[in-house]
Amino acid sequence: MTFHMKSIPFLTLFLFAAFLLNAQNPVPAPAQKAAILIYGATAHLGDGTVIPNSAIAFENGKLTMVADATVIRLDRNKFAKIFDASGKHVYPGFIAPNTQLGLSEIDAAKPTLDAAEVGAYNPQLRSIVAYNTDSDILPTIRSNGVLLAQVTPTGGALSGMSSIVQLDAWNWEDAAVSTDDGVHLNWPTLPTPSGLQPPAPDAPRVDPYERDVQQLDLFFEAARAYAKQENPEVKNLKFEAMRGLFDLKKRLYIHTNNVKTIRESVLFAEKYGLKSVVVGADDAWMLADFLKTHEVPVILSPTQRLPTRDDEDVDQPYKTAAQLYEKGVLFAFSYKSAWRQRNVAFQAGQAVGFGLPKEAAVQALTLHAAQILGIADRCGSLETGKDATLFISEGDALDMRTSQVTAAFIQGREISLDNKHKQLYRRFEAKYKQ
Repeated sequence: MTFHMKSIPFLTLFLFAAFLLNAQNPVPAPAQKAAILIYGATAHLGDGTVIPNSAIAFENGKLTMVADATVIRLDRNKFAKIFDASGKHVYPGFIAPNTQLGLSEIDAAKPTLDAAEVGAYNPQLRSIVAYNTDSDILPTIRSNGVLLAQVTPTGGALSGMSSIVQLDAWNWEDAAVSTDDGVHLNWPTLPTPSGLQPPAPDAPRVDPYERDVQQLDLFFEAARAYAKQENPEVKNLKFEAMRGLFDLKKRLYIHTNNVKTIRESVLFAEKYGLKSVVVGADDAWMLADFLKTHEVPVILSPTQRLPTRDDEDVDQPYKTAAQLYEKGVLFAFSYKSAWRQRNVAFQAGQAVGFGLPKEAAVQALTLHAAQILGIADRCGSLETGKDATLFISEGDALDMRTSQVTAAFIQGREISLDNKHKQLYRRFEAKYKQ
């Protein structure tokens, strides 16, 4: 049989469609209808507090009790379902910032990628409307306790607006926890030395970095002038999207890693009076005092990697979190891609091995992440009145050797923990038992 090259993309799409049809994603859980009690577990509240023998109750999607089970009297008849979690651990749902969950499925299949748009300045783009609640990746992610995510666009200088979603929903409207929470800026990168011959002495020198910064400055200046108009005669969609930055309803997420670019981007945001967050921040450990002074939080790039420079300590990425903690810098962990979000908690666990206190690591996955994203009023910690988004683990959820999520709840709804990996395991287990 002979294949023509032009037929290959169609064959790829056909096989991908067959794969999707064969996939069996769990049905989103219905709304909580009766009170639920979890007792006996070691509860990590997300604010640094640990209750060794806890009693946690929730009803209508909200936490109604978080207490020490040894000092209260419980009327078990009030609860329709009771979980005996003795010897287990309870955590607030982990949060994955700066992710393309639901925007990208298979990196090698372009039709499944919807995280970036053409053009340099696209602040008006909304990632939430492209969020795919039927992604096969989502059930796998939440099986490791990640129950919330910041769906983030990529590409260009201004990529668009991110939104925070919960990971068990029929559609993006149901998934949305906070829409359009901020605009994402990819700060210009410094030119890298090359082996090419230098330009002629009389040739005009143009620094591409300074040129790009100046263009950003002109765009932000124009956006600020536009934002001062309450009802402009002609609507500019790009500038309308920027309006929330200047009245501090939105955050400016600045993606940059270098010492120089981190410092200059933070000062740039301060020039316009913006609320900024540095994302990536490989060199944040060198600027901890600066970030603390300017009260700028950090969303770290993956720490399970090699150091940025040849002369850095080989374990520098693992130590960065502890160094930021010692200086009082607010930070969270992240993985930029989609499927790797399942490992975000293990980054925190590894940071514990390099000096970060255990509960500080939990905070970086829960309450501190929620504070950075602006959703701490309803998520990120086990407190009465907040969303009942939490999970039960057989062991330490930060340690891949002991982490085993046995039950998870999003807004009080007990969600399915089945996923594609478990389905494949059961399938081939049955095969080899025949």
